[in-house]
Amino acid sequence: MRRRTLLTATAAAGPVALMMGLDEALADTPAPTGKGPLDTRMAAARALYDKGAHSRLLAALSGLIADGHAAASSRRELDQARLSSVYSLAAAVLTKLGFYGQARLTADRARTWAEVAGSPLASAAAARELAIVLRHQDRGAEAQRLMTTAASAVEATGLRTDASLSAYAQMLCTLAYTAARGGQRAEALSMTEEARRAARRLPTAAPPGRLFPISPAAVDLYAVGVHWALGDAGAALEAGKDLRPAQFPTAERKARMGTDMARAWWAWGRPEQTARSLLDAYRASPGEVRDRPAIRSIVDELAERHPRTNGVRELHAVTRPQQR
Repeated sequence: MRRRTLLTATAAAGPVALMMGLDEALADTPAPTGKGPLDTRMAAARALYDKGAHSRLLAALSGLIADGHAAASSRRELDQARLSSVYSLAAAVLTKLGFYGQARLTADRARTWAEVAGSPLASAAAARELAIVLRHQDRGAEAQRLMTTAASAVEATGLRTDASLSAYAQMLCTLAYTAARGGQRAEALSMTEEARRAARRLPTAAPPGRLFPISPAAVDLYAVGVHWALGDAGAALEAGKDLRPAQFPTAERKARMGTDMARAWWAWGRPEQTARSLLDAYRASPGEVRDRPAIRSIVDELAERHPRTNGVRELHAVTRPQQR
C-alpha cells in the first residue's frame, strides 16, 4: 500500500522523483497488483513510451515488473518472454532519461529472461537495449560485439516473416549507429545500406503491436544519426532532407526526427534551424526534448550563445523545468 501511495503522490514530480519507487521495485520485487491482463497493460505502457509520457511510464513500471514476475512463475516460455519485454521497455525509457545504472540492470534482466524463454525476438530486443546502455557507458566495442551477435542470431532464423525481417533491419540500424559512434565509418555505412535493403521488403507502416516497427523512413532517420555520429553534418542533413513527420506513426518517432535533425543543424552551425527543429520535436512530444539530457544541453547552449536567434527564447521558455 505504501508503495502505491508513494507512486501516486510523486507521479507529478517528474522522472527523478519517480526513480525512488522504481529503485525499490528493482531491489525487492513487489507483490502482484492484480490490475488486469499483462498484455493489455504492456500495450498501454508502450503507448506511453510512444507518446514520450516518461513520468507516467515510470510510475507504471513497478506494477508491471511485479505482475511480470508473477506471470513468469508459471514457467511458460510466453510468460517469461513477456517479463523480458517488461524489462526491455524499462531499459529503453531509463536510457532515454539518462539513468544508465538502472538501465544496465534492467537490460541485463531482460536478456536473462529472454534466454530463459528461448525467444529469438525477445533476445534481440534485450540485446539491443543492453548495447545502447553500453554505448552510453563508453563501452562501444562491447556494444558492437553484442549487436553483431544479435544481428547474426536473427539472420539465422531465416528471415521468413516480416516480424523477423523487421528485427533484422532494426539490429542493423543499431549496429550501424554503434559503429558510427566508435568512428568505424566503413562498417557503419555498410550496415546502414544493408538495413535499407532489408527494409525495402517491409511495408511503409508497421502493423500495430510489431515489436520492431521499422520502416524504410525509419532507416533513413537512422542514417541521419549515423552521419552525425561520424562527424559529417552535411551528409546527415542530406539523409534527412526528405523525411516528414507523417512518415512516422508515433509522437516519439516524430519528435526523434526533430531532435536528430536538430543535432545535425547544430553541428553544422545553424542555430535558427536547430531551434526550429527542436520546437517541432517539442510540439510532437514535449518529453523528448525536456527529459533527454543530451537534447537539453543543446537547448541550454542555444539560450546561452544565441539568445536573440529566432525561436531560441520560445524554446528555452517551454523546456524550462516547471514548478509542479
